Amino acid sequence: MKNQNVSRRHFIGAGMLAAAGMALASKSSFASSILSPVKPNSKINGVQIGVITYSFRSMPSSVEQLLQYCIECNINAVELMGDAAEAYAGAPKRDSSADFPQRMAAWRESTLMDPFIAIRKMFNDQNINIYAWKPNALNAKNTDGEITYAFNAGKALGCTHVTVELPEDGAQTQRLGDLAEKNDMMVGYHAHTQATPQLWDVALDQSAHNGINLDIGHYVAGTSSSPIDFITKNHKRILSMHLKDRKFHDGPNMPWGQGDTPIKEVLALMKKEGYKFPATIEQEYKIPDGSDAVKEVIKCREYAKEALS
Repeated sequence: MKNQNVSRRHFIGAGMLAAAGMALASKSSFASSILSPVKPNSKINGVQIGVITYSFRSMPSSVEQLLQYCIECNINAVELMGDAAEAYAGAPKRDSSADFPQRMAAWRESTLMDPFIAIRKMFNDQNINIYAWKPNALNAKNTDGEITYAFNAGKALGCTHVTVELPEDGAQTQRLGDLAEKNDMMVGYHAHTQATPQLWDVALDQSAHNGINLDIGHYVAGTSSSPIDFITKNHKRILSMHLKDRKFHDGPNMPWGQGDTPIKEVLALMKKEGYKFPATIEQEYKIPDGSDAVKEVIKCREYAKEALS
């Protein structure tokens, strides 16, 4: 039975959509309520604007609810956080028991890919592409089986890459790069204010399957400088890029246009040079009274649209 599970887990092919249709049957009540007559589209003058579902962390965040938020925001490209997808797939509910990591690893190493295929179809049916996902399964304490699961689930979701915080230990980026090559997946490493122009060099040198998940707000806050030169130099290794506005000198997150991050200039560069990696809205500034995350993401999308018009 274990061999059958492994075979199914690696099965990413023509049978995906059929399996997804079967998995979705149990979600029919949701499907009838979520369908939108107008499909979202956030590719603006050649630049793909996306959103990371972390942006909606202040709101109920099931897979179905996240899909609805994307539709409301008119965004058709997503970096999906891991928890919602794993909950949909039936993962053990996280708790503080000592054996939880072992139980979670066992579930990941044996679970089928059908629910992830179903999520992909659910989003694709609304013209939304899941280009990246960020599961909590790519760390030094995770087993090789968990990491392989993360890559296979990413492929089932339709992703070109997974994302993870950049490890301090070069042995872990080597491990992830090697496993990514073996499983035909890319890894985008995310940094916060520890970012420097050379921070990713070790990981990039280790493997062609290691790439950059750049956050221009964190880069600005950490380096007190513009990310334009870094993007120009490293654009071929950038898999996706987070958009947020922060102040120099480890300053706070700000509503877009009120910080020091050159969001408009970065988007103009992407448009001019034809860069194809997605620019991902990450809503992190304080939500004003009377608003919510969806309304603020809509504001960010409009800011990006104006910059690209």
